[in-house]
Amino acid sequence: QVQLVESGGGLVQPGGSLTLSCTASGSITMWLYHMKWYRQAPGKAREWVATSTTYGTSNYVDFVKGRFTVSRDNGQKMVTLQMTNLKPEDTAVYFCNADRSGEPGYWGPGTQVTVSS
Repeated sequence: QVQLVESGGGLVQPGGSLTLSCTASGSITMWLYHMKWYRQAPGKAREWVATSTTYGTSNYVDFVKGRFTVSRDNGQKMVTLQMTNLKPEDTAVYFCNADRSGEPGYWGPGTQVTVSS
């Protein structure tokens, strides 16, 4: 059984930084999956934030470019999201997703990030 668990969320002031981690357990061959971060703010739909692809590239939604960095360690079955210059509008529950074509994929339960003074 595969599980993803996010950690590292919390309360941070505007302009601050946080690093989120997502650790996978179980029988997952991580290098076969695109590892993605999504977020969901209260009352809003879940939205894609960033992807660490199986090709070794990274993609970001426009509003986090230059502020967020996604990285992965396939051996440790971990993906991280470094977030800098955080803004109140970054407040959301952040979810980790393992995505592979033809499979339903896996989701973590999420970690809360609150940006507030």
